[in-house]
Parts: sequence; structure tokens; C-alpha cells
Amino acid sequence: MGAAGLRALLSSVRYEVLPARPTEDKVLAHVPRDVVVTVTASPVKGLEPTLDLTARLAAHGYRVVPHVPARLLRDDAHLKEVVDRLRESGVDDLFVPAGDADPPAGSYEGALPVLRSLGELGSPFAHLGVTGYPESHPLIHDDVTVQSMWDKREHATYLVSNLCFDPRVLGDWIGRIRRRGIALPLHVGVAGPVQRAKLLAMATKIGVGESTRFLTKHPSWFLRFAAPGGYAPDRLLRRAEAALTDPSAGVAGLHVFTFNQIAETERWRRALLEGLGG
Repeated sequence: MGAAGLRALLSSVRYEVLPARPTEDKVLAHVPRDVVVTVTASPVKGLEPTLDLTARLAAHGYRVVPHVPARLLRDDAHLKEVVDRLRESGVDDLFVPAGDADPPAGSYEGALPVLRSLGELGSPFAHLGVTGYPESHPLIHDDVTVQSMWDKREHATYLVSNLCFDPRVLGDWIGRIRRRGIALPLHVGVAGPVQRAKLLAMATKIGVGESTRFLTKHPSWFLRFAAPGGYAPDRLLRRAEAALTDPSAGVAGLHVFTFNQIAETERWRRALLEGLGG
């Protein structure tokens, strides 16, 4: 597929943003309405900033996908309240990771019980996303994460892969989950064109406790961003092109981690599309 395959992926993107104070204005200024916006949730600040920004962006005409981590939900009543608010905002797509809150806010330890509870509520969302881990999760064995995706496949409608910087690892993982029979469409997680200094600055702005957690969980990210000739998203995409564009891979698009460098991310996407003849 070559350039045509990469153009298709870059034309089907989701931008992950953090619910910070300037985020709404940045999205309005730089993100086209046909780009899906996903809004993260913080174990420090809770779900309220996510729900608020989701409602405001949806009112502006964006298709918005809020992250609702299982470990931030207090109980079934809280889940029902969150569902009702999101449906009132016109949301039809929900991303349900386990989350990092430790200890959890309530009875939910992982995503699967939340997915089951949503089914008991009548499956209020047309689309439900869950997480995949191409690179090893810091706390969970690889075999367990693949089994977890298998367990969730009857409830979820798509997968979002966490960040991966190695095209070989990414391709091997896609092949592994497909051989296991996990056929959900996959949105491949890719870090946008963020510089290490900006990533560090972002990490220090999201709260002391959360920043420490962020840096502790992902120390290798900073090494990769800082290395001479290190990470560049377009280079990763070109090297992983065969794996990503193979029809058997089932890649539906890209999930771009913007780290709130929203203008820079959209400029990068448009420049790459133009370079590919898009």
C-alpha cells in the first residue's frame, strides 16, 4: 500500500489531549472537526475536568471520546451518573482503561467489570475502547495483558495501543494478538512530534503526585526523545508501514498522544500528508 496506506492512517486520527485550562482554545484553533478528540482523566484531579471538557468540545461540534478509568469510579451509581452526563452531551464513544489510581476510588479494579456494568445499563455507547500494550506494562506480564484483551473482546468494539517506539516490537505484537484471535479494530498509539523539554514541562504541570507517577512509569520515554537522532513520529510510521498497512493487521487509524502540543501535532500531520501526496 505504501504512501496510500500511510495517507489513510493519517486521515483517520484521534488526538489525545489533557483537560488543562488552555486545551479547549487550542483544540478550537487547530483541530479540524473531522478529527476525533479523546480526553484523558487524571488520578489526581478525578473525572470532573474530563467530563467538563468533553461536554464543551462536543458542544463545539467535535466527536469526543472521554477516558473513564475504572479505578476512578466509586461504584455502580457513580458509573450511571457519568453515563447519563455523557449521553446528555451526545457522546457515543467511551474509552475505558483500568487507570492508575492507587488505591482505586471504589470497587472497580479493572476495565472488564466496568464493561460488564455498561452492558447491564443497556450498552449506552455505540463504541467502547480498551487498551493494548505493545511494550511491556510496568506492572503486568505480557501474557496477562493479551489475555485481558481476549476477555474484553465481547464487550469492546476497538483497541487503542499504548505508546510504542520500536517498529519491530509493534509489528510483532499486532501479529501476536491477531493470531490469538483478537480481531477488534486497532487504533495504534503514536507519540506526536513533542520535544523532550516540552514533555518534561507538561509533566511538571499536571500535579506533583501525578508527575512523579508519570516519570516513574515512563523513564525510557525521555531517553528516546532526548537521544541524538532519536524519536520522530514520521520515521516510526515509515519503518512500521508494512505492519500497519497489512490488511490482516486490522489497523483502523492512529491514536496520537499530543501531550497538549496540539498545534505542533496538527502541523506535523498536515506536512506529512502533503509529503505523501495527500
